[in-house]
Amino acid sequence: MEMLFWLLVGHALGDFAWQTDWIAQYKSRHNLPPNTKSQRPNLVWVHVLSAHCLVHAGLVALFTGSIWLGLAEFVAHVIIDFLKSDSRFGFHTDQLLHMGCKVVWVAIAMATGIYASAPILQLI
Repeated sequence: MEMLFWLLVGHALGDFAWQTDWIAQYKSRHNLPPNTKSQRPNLVWVHVLSAHCLVHAGLVALFTGSIWLGLAEFVAHVIIDFLKSDSRFGFHTDQLLHMGCKVVWVAIAMATGIYASAPILQLI
């Protein structure tokens, strides 16, 4: 339960406390940022979405002690946020999918013994 708690705290930080309005808006391929110096403003979303998801991946890796689970979080977060930005589902489904991923990461961590090696949890 401790790992799940910290993964959910990390999610709240990444999706609410640390995600600015600019990030929330321009991580979508449907929104072009104004006044960008980019010659390809239609691709700014790739960098914004990747950076946002990398924050989540780093938090998962930190709290599980597994780079592999961090990479799984990166992929899952990209897919979920991309589909949400394409209006495939709304806010509540987006959040439930993200939280469901955290439950899966904990299950994998417990099944593989990763939980015992998460150094950050030993410090907290």
